[in-house]
Amino acid sequence: MRTMKLGKSNLEVPVVAVGCMRINSLEKNAAEKFVQTALEHGANFFDHADIYGRGECEKIFADAIHMTDSVRENIVLQSKCGIRQGMFDFSKEHILNSVDGILKRLNTDYLDVLLLHRPDTLVEPEEVAEAFDILESSGKVLHFGVSNQNPMQIELLKKSVKQEIVANQLQLSITNSTMISNGINVNMENDSAVNRDGSILDYCRLNDITIQPWSPFQYGFFEGVFIGSDKFPELNQKLEEIAEKYGVTSTTIAIAWLLRHPAKMQPVIGTMNEERLKDCIKASQVQLDREEWYAIYRAAGNILP
Repeated sequence: MRTMKLGKSNLEVPVVAVGCMRINSLEKNAAEKFVQTALEHGANFFDHADIYGRGECEKIFADAIHMTDSVRENIVLQSKCGIRQGMFDFSKEHILNSVDGILKRLNTDYLDVLLLHRPDTLVEPEEVAEAFDILESSGKVLHFGVSNQNPMQIELLKKSVKQEIVANQLQLSITNSTMISNGINVNMENDSAVNRDGSILDYCRLNDITIQPWSPFQYGFFEGVFIGSDKFPELNQKLEEIAEKYGVTSTTIAIAWLLRHPAKMQPVIGTMNEERLKDCIKASQVQLDREEWYAIYRAAGNILP
């Protein structure tokens, strides 16, 4: 699979990440087979979070991949922390305790990347900085990032945090593309012009922060998958038309649409289906032209001024 640098780091990663939120839906043998399939196709970047399956997903993954030192050397592990029952918590104590739990469940000594999950409005940047310094100096975390944060929230962290923010995981798909549409409809009197995220797309590009789109096939907030949905007939027709041209599936084209953006994004794929995973990986070899990208954008109901 094609690779890229993550943010300003020297960490070389595949352009498609494997999300492990649903790995607890697989039986042991199926989980082993899924992980092996990912590795065989160059998808060695695995995204986790301490809340996925209440921690069970990390345990299941470690067992499925048969974690050893030699295995660990050939994969990239990312996890997230900061979400607790009924609250968010970026306190120093919670971050440090969370990472210790993550490492134990993943059966590893270190994370390649740690993301702060969902903004904590009670965040004290100085505490985050202390936690990051401890994690970095101890070798427990090599790189740091955020998830679902806007530019000013990142700037607030950077007031105290000295480590580079290498990634920002954000909801983005063909049908959930407000971060793109508000930049296209600047100063227009329509809903697409509403800036809901503080121009996070441009901010990440300006600061070399890798955007990791999550739920790249979902519409709404986990309302369903747009591929094959009768709610999006025009979009599906266009995806199928372009997929036929490239000899791939609509799934491949939906990911290729994200990869075509010059922001150099790294979509996080949540499927636990091996064939769909392979289809997603094929997107790294498909380069949509400008006309195709905009045709898909419009077919999803997005407007141009």
